[in-house]
Amino acid sequence: MKKFAALLLTFLMAVSLAACAGNSNPAETNSSDTENSISEETSVSESSAVESEPKNEVTQPDETESAEPASETETEAEGTKVLVAYFSATGTTEGVAEHIANGLNADIYEIVPEDPYTDADLNYNDNNSRTTIEMNDPSARPAISGSVENMDQYDIVFIGYPIWWGEAPRIVSTFMESYDFSGKTIVPFCTSGGSGMGSSATNLEQLTSGATWLDGQRLNGGDSQDTVMEWVNGLGLSLGE
Repeated sequence: MKKFAALLLTFLMAVSLAACAGNSNPAETNSSDTENSISEETSVSESSAVESEPKNEVTQPDETESAEPASETETEAEGTKVLVAYFSATGTTEGVAEHIANGLNADIYEIVPEDPYTDADLNYNDNNSRTTIEMNDPSARPAISGSVENMDQYDIVFIGYPIWWGEAPRIVSTFMESYDFSGKTIVPFCTSGGSGMGSSATNLEQLTSGATWLDGQRLNGGDSQDTVMEWVNGLGLSLGE
């Protein structure tokens, strides 16, 4: 009986030791695994953080894109600059001048006397009228109100006037002597009740130097723009757009 009790006690002790040994080993393994897992997650997390952080790269600016465009002075051909200048005491020559200016898209300038002409001044039958006195004096130069701004810019100048006593009014002589027409092309035109240009254009040409004068034309105040431009277009001028 004692022998059986000893064997039983030995068996229970062996089972108890085996159970203790089985419980301790997994605990150590789990602890190690947990530490390794934390370590790996920390490593992965830090690695991820490093990769996810934006890189402070120093990027050289693209000179082509970032640089402001250099200011360029665009030089465009403006074409031929035309001025239509005219004197018109009664409005007849004014209508023709406007046809030319509109047809050529040109600038227009009215020669306005400082002392306007009255109906009495224009009485050609009165030997004492202002116009009669002026036209009988080749040196008369009636004053003009205002002036052409930057006459130098014009390449072609149309000059229009009525015919008085077979000549251009003396105020047109004032205009021609007020500017330097060197290198310009001058095109005279006139209106009248029936007489032609006579020597009016030739006499005006003598008041200038260095300019190219084209043959002029007598036109009627009632001429349409098409009629006026038919003459202008037949002059052979090299006009820009």
